[in-house]
Amino acid sequence: MLRLLLLRVASIPLTLLLVSLLVFGATEGLPGDVARTILGRQASDESVASLRRSLGLDEPLPVRYAHWLASFVRGDWGTSYTLKMPVRDLLLERLGNSLVLASLAFVLLVPLAVVLGLVAGVYHDRVADRVVSSAGVALGATPEFVTGVVLLVVFAVELKWFPASSQADPGASWQDRLYHLVLPVASLVLLCTGYVARHVRAGTVAAVRSPYVRAAELRGASRRQVALRHVLRNAAVPAVSALGVQAQFLLGGLVAVELLFNYPGVGALLLQAALTKDLPVLQATVMVLGAFYLLIMQSVDLVYRLLDPRLRRSVAA
Repeated sequence: MLRLLLLRVASIPLTLLLVSLLVFGATEGLPGDVARTILGRQASDESVASLRRSLGLDEPLPVRYAHWLASFVRGDWGTSYTLKMPVRDLLLERLGNSLVLASLAFVLLVPLAVVLGLVAGVYHDRVADRVVSSAGVALGATPEFVTGVVLLVVFAVELKWFPASSQADPGASWQDRLYHLVLPVASLVLLCTGYVARHVRAGTVAAVRSPYVRAAELRGASRRQVALRHVLRNAAVPAVSALGVQAQFLLGGLVAVELLFNYPGVGALLLQAALTKDLPVLQATVMVLGAFYLLIMQSVDLVYRLLDPRLRRSVAA
């Protein structure tokens, strides 16, 4: 396992180098002239050409890539074309906001999805299973902006239980900040719970039908004892991969929720940078999110191997 961990860590720099090539190539290939977008359509050709020279956009593509990568590694992520702010400070602030929102949703998602998946799996083909499975499929198939709009209309407009905006007043207490995040967190949890619960249910059904679980039931163990002692560990194996997928989504796929609830996160920043062709912000954001996705994937793989003894034996062999 230690050798596998070292190999995984050693592969990260090479993978990030490939990601940087893809990110730079994709962002540079966006249609339109960056300088023209910044200055507007009415700007003269001389002004556009002058801005291209000042931004280094007239240099050959390999030279620009080398300069950008070297600066990024040193921590100099450039200045936003449109916001005129250091990209590093802007991105880290927005990333911190998204991490808060994603962490709150993930902390609620894990126990809720695991419990529902266990209930559906232990009582498979019964009423509880049908209710959990049907609700999970319906919520998972509903886009997050639709769920968010329904939550806003019901709980913010009609009942007035929660605020419509996720942003609290400056200097507000942490309780008030959490209060403003209830609706966006709820929309994310509702979207992700069904996906994870279905994976837990599948692992639970497979474990319930295994010989050792049947032997435990013949010895007189209750369903609760069987679920906690024998089924939960095996059901956790498929749940880990599902939770890894949802963790990646919660970090960078929050564009609709952030825009709907006026939340200053990294998803909204990424969309704004793409629309305005703000290349320094766009490139840095995608690189940082790619690094986070890579770390999540590596962590999920290691946890998966720790939970599944068959994979540990294959590594040892």
